[in-house]
Amino acid sequence: MRLTVMNQMARGLEDKVGAEASRQLERLKWFLWHGNTFRALEVVGDLEMDLDVDGTGPGRRKLVKALAEFGGYIGANAGSIPNYGERHRCGEAISNAFVESAVNQVVSKRMVKKQQMRWTPRGAHLLLQVRTRVLNDELGDVFQRWYPAFVAASAGTAQTELAA
Repeated sequence: MRLTVMNQMARGLEDKVGAEASRQLERLKWFLWHGNTFRALEVVGDLEMDLDVDGTGPGRRKLVKALAEFGGYIGANAGSIPNYGERHRCGEAISNAFVESAVNQVVSKRMVKKQQMRWTPRGAHLLLQVRTRVLNDELGDVFQRWYPAFVAASAGTAQTELAA
């Protein structure tokens, strides 16, 4: 989102300067998409120097400030910026937004004040931990660690017992 905002700021500048800044921001986006934070920081630094000229208008100063903040963000988070291009080529997920959205819907439905029964934040956290372990097939292992005599029934055995 920050890149989109900065690109809009760049387009608002004078024709030649704005077009070049916009082109450089597209390069920055490409480097970040491919996990190349070193080159991304170089682009940010070059853009800052090119745009930070005395006697410029407020639009340029605002863009330079946004670039400096974004450069600080990239530098602080360089180790955790993934190479999305490589992940995409390998068929790996590049976003978990749909999962976060589903969790938010489930939790917010029960956490709103108009519901008769509400979860406390601690209760919701504990329930989500249990639900995660169920979905990852780890709940039986956790119970066996807590209660060594516990024997988890397999899914087929449980269904057979229910049918009888």
